[in-house]
Amino acid sequence: SMQCYPGLVLALSSLLGALALLQLSLYLRVPSRYGKHEERLCRPRGRLPARCAWFLQELPSFLVPALLLALRSPPRLEPLGCRLLCCLFCWHYFYRTFIYPFFTRGRPFPLQLLFFGMLFCIYNGFLQGYYLIYCAEYPNDWCTDIRFTSGLLLFLLGMGINIHSDLLLRQLRKPGEVTYKIPQGGLFTYISGANYFGEIVEWFGFAIATWSLPAFAFAFFTLCCIGPRAYHHHRYYLKTFTDYPKSRKALIPFVF
Repeated sequence: SMQCYPGLVLALSSLLGALALLQLSLYLRVPSRYGKHEERLCRPRGRLPARCAWFLQELPSFLVPALLLALRSPPRLEPLGCRLLCCLFCWHYFYRTFIYPFFTRGRPFPLQLLFFGMLFCIYNGFLQGYYLIYCAEYPNDWCTDIRFTSGLLLFLLGMGINIHSDLLLRQLRKPGEVTYKIPQGGLFTYISGANYFGEIVEWFGFAIATWSLPAFAFAFFTLCCIGPRAYHHHRYYLKTFTDYPKSRKALIPFVF
């Protein structure tokens, strides 16, 4: 049966950090070419409907930890803190896999980006699940530790912001519409990337609650991956809409 190899956790976490820096270097100046940043003169060869693409992309992040847990004999998710942390990760990806895709109204998604997205979700799903199920050791009172409680609050706050912002974005379009409009309400009053801000807060909360290298590497990757996208969204809105509120920031209220 599978067992914990700390060297494997260190290697995979370090690689995830390196991938984060690579993402930052690739997309800080030029946005990833999908959605509103897709070049009309350079259409991808193959695309899937957004709902199908998001479902397929996010599914491994839910299934891989579930499979790792099923392979563990006997189940090890003790104490309660460890069980809750694994549930938080799977809860997020249950929403992203089985709920979010069926309400999104995005444009068709490039197959190439879908492929790399699925690879990442398999990789990260394995790393986070493997660490929590086979390696993590927490004291029995971890649920009352300030790191767990503060991290949990940040995770729930970030997830709430993310879900609420997604709802506001969906309400901008009627069924069948693909045009872009100015987001209104919620944190969009202050920042252009409210949905991205929520997800970054969510995963840094998870990292604090987990207090582990894999979780912090994932939070750093999230920041480097969707932080630049929020910045490019902000620039797109300013360029496209002459009446776009000039007081809004790209990602962090009153700062950036």
